[in-house]
Order: sequence, then C-alpha cells, then structure tokens
Amino acid sequence: MYKLGVDLGGTKTEAILLDENLNVLERKRVSTPQNDYNEILNTISSLVLEISSNISDFSIGVCTPGTISKHTGLIKNSNTQCLIGKPLKEDLERKFGKKISMENDANCFAMAESKMGAAKDFDLVFGVIMGTGVGGGIVIDGKLHSGRTNIGGEWGHHTLHWNGNQCYCGKTGCVETYISGPSLEKQWMNLSGQSICLPEILSHVESELGQKWKNNFLENFGFGLANVIDILDPDVIVLGGGLSNIDFLYTEGKKSVYDKVFSDLVDTPILKNKLGDSAGVFGAALLN
Repeated sequence: MYKLGVDLGGTKTEAILLDENLNVLERKRVSTPQNDYNEILNTISSLVLEISSNISDFSIGVCTPGTISKHTGLIKNSNTQCLIGKPLKEDLERKFGKKISMENDANCFAMAESKMGAAKDFDLVFGVIMGTGVGGGIVIDGKLHSGRTNIGGEWGHHTLHWNGNQCYCGKTGCVETYISGPSLEKQWMNLSGQSICLPEILSHVESELGQKWKNNFLENFGFGLANVIDILDPDVIVLGGGLSNIDFLYTEGKKSVYDKVFSDLVDTPILKNKLGDSAGVFGAALLN
C-alpha cells in the first residue's frame, strides 16, 4: 500500500506520496491559509487529491500543530489557533471518505527520525522539538507511544522551576519558558536590555553577558533532558527544530545533561536530526 503524508505547518502545508519501499513518488508544498479553518480543510483536501490522482490504494497520515483530545476528539494546544476546538480528523475523514491517522509535529518528527533518520538503529527513541515551543515524541520498537491521554513526550511542560516563568498553559516554570527560542531571546533582553534575534545572540556568546546567557541555557537544557532520561531511559535522543542547529548542545549541552542524570553510567546519544523540516511530512506518511 502507498503511504500519503500531510504536514500542516503554520506557514506551509506539504504532502508526500511514498511507495512500499518509502521512495518518494510525489511531493508538493503550498502556503497554509491563515486564520481560516475551512480554507485549511480545502487546502489539505486539494493536495491529497492532486498527489494521489494516479493511485487508489493508499493510507493517509496528517501531522498537525496541536493534539487531539481523547476526551472530545477536538484539537487542543495548537499554535494555529483556528484549529483549537475543531474536529479536524473527523472533518478530513469525511472529505476523504476513509480513516486517517493524525499526530502532532513532535510525534511525527520522532517517527520519521526513528524510521528514516538519525535514530533508525535504536529501539527506544525520544524525539525533541526545540523551536518556537518545546515538545517531544516517543517511539518504541517502531511504534509511536502517545500515552493514555495523548500527552506522551510532552517534556516542554514539565516544571523546571517552582514559581518560575509564567507559561501560556497556565502553569509556571515549564521547560518551554526557559529553552524555547522566544524564551531565550527574552532572557537576553532581561540581561542586556537589547531585543535581538537568537542567531545574533549566538554571535555574542563569547562575551561576558553571552557566557552568562549560555550557562543559564545549558543548565536548564541539562535539567530538562536529565529528567527525561531518569524517567524514560531512552536508547537515543534526537534534537529537532531551529535550536537543534546550535552546535554546543551536542558537546557542552550533552555534558550538562549527563552531569544531572541519576546514574553512575550515562552514555545516551544526543544526536542532531537528519531529515530537517521534512521530518513532519515523512513522519505523517509513516503513521500507518
């Protein structure tokens, strides 16, 4: 059976068609309609119809921002706000006339990297997204582990500092409020009084202020992933998202993690992804 995947992103929507050997047969990317749920449905439907026009037997997987509530079946926790509270999976199944699989971007990232990327030789994979937000996905023996209520892997909302930074989720001290891109930029602003983007901050990292900023980052990164290792003890951790391109996370960052793990032996590989921003669409296709 052919595998069709759709990655619904904040700015782009991409569809891909794979054959039984995971070779790419068709691929197309378009802009995501902004703040218009019905147009998003139409965009996904049009893409699927276009790239599947020459085949009849195929599965469909969709990578979406946010998670499906097991209680209501509606989308929750989505950066694309017009999706929140909507029955996206049900509406797409009605349009396609068939069942589909749907998971959030971190889960699709973990699936893609475990099957086709940096983690394909490992059994228990923890895939990390570090960008505008912080998320994660768990794959065990090639199968996604979403958990009882679809929140498996959500380390971005572990409490890192009691009574710490306010998070949009309503809690304080979440990992995401310390090591996401916007949070790191805010920390630089608090230290320096300058509002600059993350790449520019990284160019100042050898300065006195830069070292203070970096050490805070490494400390929070270390505690965040050490907590994951203490609970899950994965065979490998794969980093994705924009912050995965920061080289020191694989050297000083790894040491910071290892220093905080509850074990006398720590050798968990912390690897950079291989699929980049294609992980979402490949992961969606691999959900079936």
